[in-house]
Amino acid sequence: MILTVDGLTGGYSAVPVLKKLSFTVDQGELVGLIGLNGAGKSTTIKHVIGLLKPKKGKITLNDCSLLDNPAKYKQQFAYVPETPVLYEELTLKEHLEMTIMAYGLERKKAMKKASELLKIFRLENKLDWFPANFSKGMKQKVMIVCAFMTDAKLFIIDEPFLGLDPLATRDLLNLIEKVKEEGAGVLMSTHVLSTAEKYCDRFVMIDHGKLQASGTLEELKQNYGREDATLSDVYLGMADLEGE
Repeated sequence: MILTVDGLTGGYSAVPVLKKLSFTVDQGELVGLIGLNGAGKSTTIKHVIGLLKPKKGKITLNDCSLLDNPAKYKQQFAYVPETPVLYEELTLKEHLEMTIMAYGLERKKAMKKASELLKIFRLENKLDWFPANFSKGMKQKVMIVCAFMTDAKLFIIDEPFLGLDPLATRDLLNLIEKVKEEGAGVLMSTHVLSTAEKYCDRFVMIDHGKLQASGTLEELKQNYGREDATLSDVYLGMADLEGE
C-alpha cells in the first residue's frame, strides 16, 4: 500500500470530526473520497498532508509516518488544493523553480516534464505572468502542473473539477490515468459523483467523520442491494440511513 490511514481520529477541536477512520490507497489506483459537505473529506486530507495532527491513529506513506521522517514523508506526495494557493510575487516560471527546489528534483528533467504539462494546459506562453494575471481556472492549472511535474508516489487532489473547464477536466483525468500507469496512487475528493463513478477504481465513503463503506462500485452496489444503483444512489442512501 502507498497510503495507509489506520484508526484516524482527529479534527480542529477537542470534539473529533473524524472517528476511527481507516482506508488505503494502493499503487496504480484512483480512490475517490466521497462525502457531503461537512462529512470530513477536507479534514481527512489535512491530516494526510500534515496540516492537522491525529488525536489517535496513524497515517503512513510507504511505511513512513510524518512523525518518524517528516522530509521523506512530504516528498512522497503532491497536493492540489480546492482553492489555489500561489505566491503573488512569483511568476509561473518561479513557481516551477520553487517546486524543483522543494522536491529536490533534477532541474533539466523536471523542466522538460513541466514544459509538457504547460502545453497540455495551454500555459506555455504564460511563464512570466504573475498570479494576479490568472483567472481562478488558470491558477488551478498552475497548481496541477506544479504537482504533476514531481515524482510523487501519491497525488492528493481536493475537489479538482469545480474551477476547471471541460477541456481542462479531460486533460486532468488523462493525466491521472498516466500517473496511475506509472505506479502512483491518487486520492481524490470530489462532489462530482458522475465523474467519480466513471474514473475511480475504488471509493471511500464517509459521513459525519465515519467510514460508511469502501470498495469498488460493484461491491458498493452489492452491499446496498441494488445492482442498478448509481454511485449517487449508494452514497445518499447510506447517508440517509446514518441520519435515521
